[in-house]
Amino acid sequence: MRIAVTVFLTDETIAPVRLARELEARGFAGLYLPEHTHIPVERTTPYPAGGDLPREYGRTLDPFVALGQAAAVTEGLGLGTGITLVAQHDPIDLAKQIATLDHLSGGRFTLGVGFGWNVEEAADHGVRWRDRRELGRDRMALMRALWAEEPTAYEGEFGSVRASSAYPKPVQKPRGPVAGPRTLIGGAAGPKLFAHIAEYADGWLPIGGRGLTESLPVLRGVWADAGRDPAALQVVPYAVFPSAGKLAHYAELGIEEVVVQLPPAGEAEVLGVLDAYAEYL
Repeated sequence: MRIAVTVFLTDETIAPVRLARELEARGFAGLYLPEHTHIPVERTTPYPAGGDLPREYGRTLDPFVALGQAAAVTEGLGLGTGITLVAQHDPIDLAKQIATLDHLSGGRFTLGVGFGWNVEEAADHGVRWRDRRELGRDRMALMRALWAEEPTAYEGEFGSVRASSAYPKPVQKPRGPVAGPRTLIGGAAGPKLFAHIAEYADGWLPIGGRGLTESLPVLRGVWADAGRDPAALQVVPYAVFPSAGKLAHYAELGIEEVVVQLPPAGEAEVLGVLDAYAEYL
């Protein structure tokens, strides 16, 4: 089982270059970074985990800039977002960022896609909350048009692009309906989420990994009904606090990669947690 990590990197934590080098040297499989452009001070949206919103949410580094640094100082470390709020981006710009990172890293990028929880943050990006899932789906389709080998036009409900020359292309080649880098969709189990996964993703990024025994057979059924290869579905539990029993359970479910949580802390504390996680590698 591959063990990757996720962490809120901020202006107050361990630096991306230092962390990336330590992860590769220690044998971890990858580094996934979250995204929040800003956190409006006046908001009514509750923090999903309850209580006060942790300080790091308003201080996160841009994941693509940080992952670019990590790519430059490593050779095999996987690089991912967990997650990119696709609806909050201009899709033409985002397609260029993603393709560039995948190109420069030699095909090491995983695009974690999500739809967010902070209504006020999304609103500042012009996103109507009720549209965010379909908007994200539409923007993924537009990006796939730009990543296509031949100039391809796209006309969607929320955006369009003319047939264009758009390079570099992602290193990773199309897999069925999925073009561009490996794509995993985050979110809670449900019919709409599973339909989106089967339509345009490589798999699921479930936060915490709870309830997989019940939800995995449902997702596999939706996946098969969409005509996707059963062996190709990837499920990657995300932001997990690991234990030997938990990882053994995931292995029994056929899971091959897990993303464990690091604290948003300075170098000494983060490296200490990596030492503690070494037993799982």
